[in-house]
Order: sequence, then structure tokens, then C-alpha cells
Amino acid sequence: MTEIKKLREQLQMEVDTSFLYYSIAQLQADENLKAVLNSLSDIEKGHANAILKKINVIDPNFKMIPPSGKAKLQLKLGKVFGYSSILNNLSNIEKNYASKTIQQKNADGVPLDGFEHNHLKIIEAVSDNRKLNIDGGFLSKFESRHKSVGGNALRAAVLGANDGLVSNMSLVMGVAGAAVSNSTILLTGVAGLLAGSISMALGEWLSVQSSRELNQRQIELETEELEASPEEEKHEVILLYQAKGMSKEEAQKLADKLFENKETALNTLISEELGINKEEMGGSAWEAAITSFLLFSVGAIIPLYPFIFLDGFKAIMLSIASGVVGLFIIGASITLFTGRSIWFSGFRQIIFGLAAAAVTYGIGALIGVSVAG
Repeated sequence: MTEIKKLREQLQMEVDTSFLYYSIAQLQADENLKAVLNSLSDIEKGHANAILKKINVIDPNFKMIPPSGKAKLQLKLGKVFGYSSILNNLSNIEKNYASKTIQQKNADGVPLDGFEHNHLKIIEAVSDNRKLNIDGGFLSKFESRHKSVGGNALRAAVLGANDGLVSNMSLVMGVAGAAVSNSTILLTGVAGLLAGSISMALGEWLSVQSSRELNQRQIELETEELEASPEEEKHEVILLYQAKGMSKEEAQKLADKLFENKETALNTLISEELGINKEEMGGSAWEAAITSFLLFSVGAIIPLYPFIFLDGFKAIMLSIASGVVGLFIIGASITLFTGRSIWFSGFRQIIFGLAAAAVTYGIGALIGVSVAG
């Protein structure tokens, strides 16, 4: 009973997915996108039929099930919240399904066929196509503002400095609020600077190194999938090109050309389906870690340096003033990505930073009074 229950759940998921692909396809004015979504619906329908056959081995009287109420509700909600929310959900389903399939096949020692692994990239290409008509209701209009803002390196630099400034200013103010000696404030601030910057550097190193290892593993899997099922891989590439706006004939011709030899086919799969730039895979994890360490440290030293040559109230005031200037510069820098007013972003950053510092100063003051009492 456990096995058939699991199969029924899988069948329902495939039926619902096919239904949603088909339903969104009917909203499209562009015939090319409509064909891509209908093809994905047919693929899921084929999976559903395959699962039904497995169920019929156990229960010969079991019939194909209709789309669930949940799937139909999703479609109705799409009219209000935007059909892109459905595509996001389908993307998550494809991602989870591909991950589980690969893990299971690796565990069983079964060669990968690649049929499921690339659907996510097709859905992403469909979502990014300007001809896609999935707006639905008014709430979906806001989703277009969440596209990539670019400038990842500069954004990481700005945010790294911001983390160092806000966290260490809060820490220094908290200790200063407890009315401890200047040497204690300096020691605490330096400890916070080192702890935060080392943590940031380690996190960045792990992030870059893990990303490189993951990309390499994905390339290895893609190579195995290409060798195991080249025609299915070509079919996925054709759908991907159609999703990007090519006609079926153009996509077919380009895919045929690219798949004439294994090297160009693999390079196509790596760039188009995995979205990996092989030229950027050599990025140094150590370089990223050192950069992160330095950026955090630059931000963290701004509220700390006044306590090196001043003490008491003067040091606190200069620390706050330096922090305010730093926060405004960071807030103004963020407008490079948001497009908001420099004054708005700058003063907003100041308010948030000073609020955090005020809270920790107040807590420090309370603790200092408590300890003194």
C-alpha cells in the first residue's frame, strides 16, 4: 500500500504539472511559446502515463486521475496574483524532481538519461521571454521590478562594507553604553572586526569553492547525459531555443549544427542548459575571501578608530559622526542598483544604522548600571 500511495502522489504531480503547462500555453499569443509549453505539457503527460502503467501492475482497475483541486485553485489565483507565480512553482517542481532523480540514479548505479534534468532552464527561458503573456492580475505587475540588477562585484563590495560598519558600530556603542574603559572598547571593537571579517571571508571562500565544485559536477553529469541520450538532449536544446524566441525550424537547424560533434554539443549544453560560463570557473576562492575580509574590515574600522586617540564622550560622538558619514555613502552607493534618490537611500541607511546603535547602546547602559549596582 505504501508503494501504490507513493505512485499515486507522483501521478497527481505529473497530471497537475501537465495541466498547468497546458493552461498557461492557452494564454499565449505567440505560437512559438505556445508550442514550447504544450511540448512540456505532453512530456509530463507521458510521465503520467508511465506511472499509471506501474500502478496498473498493482491495481489493474485504477484509471487516470484528473487535475487536483489545488492545481485548479492555482490557476484561478493566477488571475489575481499573476501567472508567473505558477511558473515559479513549476520551476521548483522541476528542480526538486531533477535533484531526486539524479540522486536516486546515482545511488542505484543507473546511467543518467538527461530527460528531466534540463526542464528548469527551459522554464527560465520561457519566463525571460518578452513575448510571454502571463501577467494575470495587478499584483504581478510588481514582479518585473525583481529582475537582475547586475553589478554583482560592486554590490558585494558595498554590502560587505555595510555589514562591517553596522555590526561593529552596534557592538562598539553597546560596549560604550556600559561605560567601560577605552581599552576595553578598543579590544572589543578589534575582536568584532576580526571575528566578522574572518567569518565573512570563510563564508565567501566556501561559497565560491562550493559553486565551482557544483559546476564541475554538473558538467560531468551533462557529459554522461549526452553520451547516454544525445537525441533527448538535442530535443531539450530545441525547446530551449524556441523558448528564447526562435521558430521551430530555426531551433532545429541550429541544434543539428551544434550536435554535429560531441565537443560543440557539450559546450552548448553547458552554456545554454546549465548556464555555466566555463571561462569564469577558474575564479579564485582565496581572492574572494581576501576581498571580503578587507571590505568588511574597512566598514568595521570606521566607528572604531576614534577610540584610538580619544576617549569618553568625544570618542563616542566622533564614532557616531563617522558612522553617519559612512552610512550615507553606503546608502548613496546602493542607488546604483535601486535607482532611488541618493538622499532617500542615504538617510534611510543612516536611520537604520543609528537605530541599531541606539538599541545596543541602551542595552549596554542597562547592563552597565546593573553590574555597577
